[in-house]
Amino acid sequence: MKRIFKIGFMFLILVLGFTGCRTSNILNVPQQTIVAPDTKKEMTQDDVFKAIARAAGGLGWIVQKQSDGVVQATLNIRDHQAVALINYSATDYSIQYKSSVNLNYDASEQTIHSNYNGWIQNLDNAIKLQISLL
Repeated sequence: MKRIFKIGFMFLILVLGFTGCRTSNILNVPQQTIVAPDTKKEMTQDDVFKAIARAAGGLGWIVQKQSDGVVQATLNIRDHQAVALINYSATDYSIQYKSSVNLNYDASEQTIHSNYNGWIQNLDNAIKLQISLL
C-alpha cells in the first residue's frame, strides 16, 4: 500500500511539473496598419510613439526609444523578463521578440512560456486602443 502511494505521489509531481512549463510558439505581431481615428488629421510618427508609450506604460512595460521608429519594451514580473522591439511609423507598427529571462525560451523551436504571448496580445490591444484615442 505504501508503494502505491509513493508511485502515485511521484506521478502527481511529474504531472504538475509538466503542466507548470506550458510553452507555445512565440507570438510576433506582424505589420499592423494604423487607421487614423479622425480622417481630417494625419498621423505622425511621433503620435504613434506616444500611443505606444502610453499603452506599454499602462501595462507595466518600460519603454526605451532605440532610434527613430524603434522602441524597446521591457516587462519585469517577479523573476521573469520579456523584451520586445516595436518598429513603428506613421502608418504601421510591428512587435518582435528580442529576449527573455526565465520564460523557457527555446531558440531552435521558437517556443516560449505561454504567458509571454498573453503579455504581447495585451500590449498589441492596448496600442490599438491608444491609437484609436488620438
